[in-house]
Amino acid sequence: MNHVTVIGLGPMGRAMAAVLLRAGHAVTVWNRTPGRAAELITAGASAAATPADAVAAADLIILSLTDYQAMYDILTPETSTGLAGKVLVNLSSDTPAASRQAAAWATGQGARFLTGGVMVPAPAVGGPGASVFYSGPADVFGAHAEVLRLFGEPRHLGDDPGLAQLFYQAHLTVFLTGLSSLLQATAMVATAGVPAADFLPGALEMLTGIPDMIEDVPELARRLTDGDHPGDLSTVLMMGATADHIVRTSEALSIDTALPRAVGSHYDRAIAAGHGKLGWSALYGIIAGGGSAAPGGPTLAG
Repeated sequence: MNHVTVIGLGPMGRAMAAVLLRAGHAVTVWNRTPGRAAELITAGASAAATPADAVAAADLIILSLTDYQAMYDILTPETSTGLAGKVLVNLSSDTPAASRQAAAWATGQGARFLTGGVMVPAPAVGGPGASVFYSGPADVFGAHAEVLRLFGEPRHLGDDPGLAQLFYQAHLTVFLTGLSSLLQATAMVATAGVPAADFLPGALEMLTGIPDMIEDVPELARRLTDGDHPGDLSTVLMMGATADHIVRTSEALSIDTALPRAVGSHYDRAIAAGHGKLGWSALYGIIAGGGSAAPGGPTLAG
């Protein structure tokens, strides 16, 4: 049995604390709004009166907060004096740069620091298919991997504390854009009186069918890395024409055009750069190059 502190009891924090309790660990919790701890206390958790008490209660401290600034707001200079020798695992969302800064700050307090990104919603924490990205010192991760595994399959990405957030935000880019595309598409057909219930099943099939359309993921990865984009199937010109049709259709339907215009701009710039006869993956040079047509992959940045 381990003693673990969980700071932050939003849906994700509560889910993680509950998973720890079910596994037989001693859990101390703290939240700005004490009422959120009621069910956990009934299940056996201890409620800390202050953040300092929460820090003192365990050597492993899980943070599940709105962002990294919330960590600093809670672990004030007075509280942080008790961090020496502790391990902080911050599973809050923020930027890779914020994660690196936080790791340096924690080191200054005498603590060890892991960054994490939970890749499932709160109800799925600890369940089949759940996974969590981690980055930070390998020895720290290894020492606590079995406890962290309770939340989902742990995927340690390396010592750089920014990597977990980088992967987390990159995956959520796909997720959030996909959700917005579903809403955009539903709004389009709704103008014709089509019920959402009639449209969404087919739209979801389109979304989940993307892996089959890509077919050869290693080959796509090679093309993105090498800047090799053969136009033997879906060319930038062809896909760009479709993107333009979507923009004009959305305009005519008087629905929001921000998303289709953003997508269309990638094709417009690729065509302007002379890449119209290349495959659709040539857009990567526009995106990775910050708007230029530079091929290959981007460099790691904060």
